[in-house]
Amino acid sequence: MKSLHDAPSTPHHPPRMQARLVVGMLASALIAAGCTKEAPTAPSAAGQRPAVEVGTVTATPSDVGLVTELPGRVEASRVAQVRARAAGILQQRMFKEGSDVKAGQTLFRIDEAPYAAALDSARANQAKAEANLAQTQAQLERYRPLVEANAISKQDFVNAEAAVKQSQADVASTKAAVRTAGINLGYATVTAPISGRIGRALVTEGALVGQGEATPLAVIQQIDPVYVNFTQSANDILQLRKAMTSGQFKRAEGKDAASVRLILSDGTEYEHPGKLLFSDLTVDSTTGQITLRAEVPNPKGELLPGLYLRVKLEQAQASNAITLPQQAVTRTQQGDIVNVVAEDGKVSQRAVKISAAKNNRWVVREGLEAGEKVMVDGFQKLQMLPPGTPVKAVPWQAPGQAAAAPAPAADASAAKP
Repeated sequence: MKSLHDAPSTPHHPPRMQARLVVGMLASALIAAGCTKEAPTAPSAAGQRPAVEVGTVTATPSDVGLVTELPGRVEASRVAQVRARAAGILQQRMFKEGSDVKAGQTLFRIDEAPYAAALDSARANQAKAEANLAQTQAQLERYRPLVEANAISKQDFVNAEAAVKQSQADVASTKAAVRTAGINLGYATVTAPISGRIGRALVTEGALVGQGEATPLAVIQQIDPVYVNFTQSANDILQLRKAMTSGQFKRAEGKDAASVRLILSDGTEYEHPGKLLFSDLTVDSTTGQITLRAEVPNPKGELLPGLYLRVKLEQAQASNAITLPQQAVTRTQQGDIVNVVAEDGKVSQRAVKISAAKNNRWVVREGLEAGEKVMVDGFQKLQMLPPGTPVKAVPWQAPGQAAAAPAPAADASAAKP
């Protein structure tokens, strides 16, 4: 059997020429393979690697409102309990549960027949007293000329005068009884004491109410505006007042009432701002907190009593303050530190003083000068470099503000068909 090496040679070329052709083809293949390898990266003109880029922001002083976010709870501005002040059988409910009612609107009707009868009796007694008064006055007028002529004794005249005064008192008493009977009759018609939103009825028709006590019938709550109650640390309030007294801070917007914004449970901000009404005069001994109250408009009735939410309170403003993204500040037990990039690219650490936070940014009161570049991004790159290695500062953008990356270019080395 013949091997592959014993294959017959090409009739057109002698064996020596075939060997030369094979060697030439191998050399061409090696040269082509060497050309496809990447050439090594040429060093820079200075013989050094290019500087690492780090994201920075420029320190810019401005007036910054100091906002504190605290937990709060909604409370109705006015609450009225509707009670039965007249005893009797409840005959009719005249409102829709959960609706808005006006002050003076009729809500319930109680059986008024006994009170109407009592009013008629009081009016009859008044008429009787007025008739008796007319009779005693007429008798007194007859006695007047007789006593002057000594036709009757002076004692009879005095008795006639006393009878008139007693009749006048009886008339006044019966008038008061008529008014009382009228008031009791009016209590049989239960009206709304305030305007607001009424809840469910606490009794039904046919129930005996007001027997011995004022039976609760319903509750009306005024929810436009509403109150929002929240608490703040007494220590924070004292520090804030000291800062305003020393001139570091000034009162927010120059107003007596601080601005209040509400953050709902779904994270959205309520459209209507409120105003701070007062802070409590005492500190809770168990928590060290002071209770504060804000008044907030609620025209659509979106804020319901008992609702929990977050309160953003702007109590003061810091003048010429610098704000930095929170990731730019390293907070330690020894203090707060930032990395400042100098003009020559050298990075140095700087101790700063933080006074408050606003919109995920720290408010820096001391430690930075206007125009300095503070490092925000690239800390991992900096750790991989030898100490003192210069970096290149580039403007930093928040993740939501970063420009969209350009689309990748078409591959020019794609194989041709």
